Amino acid sequence: MLYFSTRGDGVAVSFEEAVLTGLAPDGGLFIPEAIPMPPPRWQEDWASYNFQQLSKAVISLFISESEISRADLRAIIERSYSTFRAPEITPLKKLNDHLYVLELFHGPTYAFKDVALQFLGNLFEFFLKRRNAHKAPGEEKEKLTVVGATSGDTGSAAIYGLRNKENISIFILHPKGKVSPIQEAQMTTVTDANVHNIAVQGTFDDCQDIVKALFGDREFNATHRLGAINSINWARILAQTVYYFLAYFTIRSQLPPGAEIQFVVPTGNFGDILAGYYAKKMGVPMAQLVVATNANDILARFWATGKYEKVDSASEAGAGEMLPANGASDGKQATDASGVKETLSPAMDILVSSNFERLLWYLVAESSTSPERVRLAGKTISEWMKRVKTDGRVAVPTEVLQLARRDFVARSVSDAQTLATIERWYTEGPYIADPHTAVGLTAVDLLPQDPQLVRIVLSTAHPAKFSDAVEKALSGHKCFNFETQVLPEEFKGLLQKPRRVIDVPAADIELVKQVIDREVEKMKTEAKNTSV
Repeated sequence: MLYFSTRGDGVAVSFEEAVLTGLAPDGGLFIPEAIPMPPPRWQEDWASYNFQQLSKAVISLFISESEISRADLRAIIERSYSTFRAPEITPLKKLNDHLYVLELFHGPTYAFKDVALQFLGNLFEFFLKRRNAHKAPGEEKEKLTVVGATSGDTGSAAIYGLRNKENISIFILHPKGKVSPIQEAQMTTVTDANVHNIAVQGTFDDCQDIVKALFGDREFNATHRLGAINSINWARILAQTVYYFLAYFTIRSQLPPGAEIQFVVPTGNFGDILAGYYAKKMGVPMAQLVVATNANDILARFWATGKYEKVDSASEAGAGEMLPANGASDGKQATDASGVKETLSPAMDILVSSNFERLLWYLVAESSTSPERVRLAGKTISEWMKRVKTDGRVAVPTEVLQLARRDFVARSVSDAQTLATIERWYTEGPYIADPHTAVGLTAVDLLPQDPQLVRIVLSTAHPAKFSDAVEKALSGHKCFNFETQVLPEEFKGLLQKPRRVIDVPAADIELVKQVIDREVEKMKTEAKNTSV
């Protein structure tokens, strides 16, 4: 299995190169040369598999055995999920006969990102060890400088996946003051020598743009051998497809006759729901995937209009805010200079969803009848992404939008609705949802009610990570106590621990380069002094 860029530079690379490189040289994202299908009897043969066994079965379809032996892959997977608190890894919780929650937050940092980033961290380590094992005595070892941007959860999950890994250093950019206190503490209280937190005065999109620009700087990339941990890295999408398979096997015996599963996914950078798209293409039976967004509703507006635009053109024209079909946005969120609205679900406060590019590639390729549709799709995507960068928007042809609507439906949710949903499920469940999960649960209420659908909302984070939103929603309940009902033991005292963070006063790539250059050189000097 080889991988090529969504922007069509024509170069096919191995799984190892796609994982270690992260971003394609032309700025595109790696996708597999084909979406493989499971063996003919997979629904019978895989039915009793646990998460680890399913991971091996699904992931091995995308990796040639000559690259990673099945024994090595099994060992990587076992190591990756040995730190999870739930034996099922991603347990399914029933709220009622037609609604379930797939809890993805039982890893080390209490966020769904752990599922992919524990796996990715072990992949990085495996590949580097194998490469360095062939080095001659005295030859300089190959190292990896991992760079990523976070709106909260990716950073801590990546840090916990890579802390103390041999020959790997990690630099995480986060928007200063725009992640939750617990998320910030989870990142900045990790003081391992190879971990570096950078607080950027700006937005998540600024941080993400800087990371992409670093990968696009060939000289800097070559000097530091950059590796990507954001959801642009293909291995993250691949690892996340597994829990769609597991959820299907867990629930199918409980489905009413004729019922169908529908996954509802709180969505920011489009990676989690894209994994569902791959699972659907591989044969997991499901209805349309539901894109659940907050007030930063670029994706909901795309499915409503076919325009992928950073800022709502109707608002720009003075027509007032153009609402999605559900009319969910209340327009009350504060908006910063970049156009990002600050919400109670900050991991979704994103203007441009990076992984959406992968979906657009598939839609463009499928809409074409040309024998050269793969090359033409790459050319089209390259042009569209340049237009989004320069003009802030692009409109897709009708046939592309129709294909998008075949597999997805989108809803946007306001902060007021998010709080009401947290309160409602605390009363009715009782179930305490974090604000991102609450966005998904609210989207269910905004969809047409269908007795033939059983909906599964992906729960992306533990409610303790977003104490402000949860306490605000439940403050009217005298019996509610955040510390005893929500706060895990691991979080107690976390905010008081010593921290290590580097402040960057502006969203400037040159300032970030200086930090990376300085810290890498410092680590080299310390390593030399230690070996003497």
